[in-house]
Amino acid sequence: MRVYKIGLGIVAAGALSLSLVPPAAAVPGGTTATITVQGGSLSITVPAAAGNLGTAINTVGGEVVTGSLGVVQVSDARSAAAGSGWVASVISTAFTPPAGPAIAASAVGYTAGTITTTGTATYTANDPPNLTGVSPAITATGITGDNSATWNPTISVTVAGGTLAGVYSATITHSVA
Repeated sequence: MRVYKIGLGIVAAGALSLSLVPPAAAVPGGTTATITVQGGSLSITVPAAAGNLGTAINTVGGEVVTGSLGVVQVSDARSAAAGSGWVASVISTAFTPPAGPAIAASAVGYTAGTITTTGTATYTANDPPNLTGVSPAITATGITGDNSATWNPTISVTVAGGTLAGVYSATITHSVA
């Protein structure tokens, strides 16, 4: 009977030792995961064509023709750091007829009008009086994160007295940086 008792004691001791060791799968642990978000782009969209800005009757003193260019929009998805900004610029060629002298770009003015915005920034209309060189049209400063600005500029063309009758055309180019 002693053998029987010893065998029983060994079985009981083995069972006791197995219950004290937790299974390996029960150990909790964390896993670190990451994603990368890249900054988007800074872009500008402009109307393909403005059509006729208006008509002037030739007079000795001259006239000013004004008209809407169409909607211009800057979209800034660069996730910019606080304080950064952008400048939308504009330039015009001379208004030229099929034949004869042109109306110089110095006679072309630009007024931004109402600026509709999204995001956090300070937007300033610069309203250049002539478009002979690249001129700032809208300036955005103090940007935090993504933003956009939309406006419909008015173009004014001073037509001097004695200008030949005809249809004059120009290219007005916007850029943003």
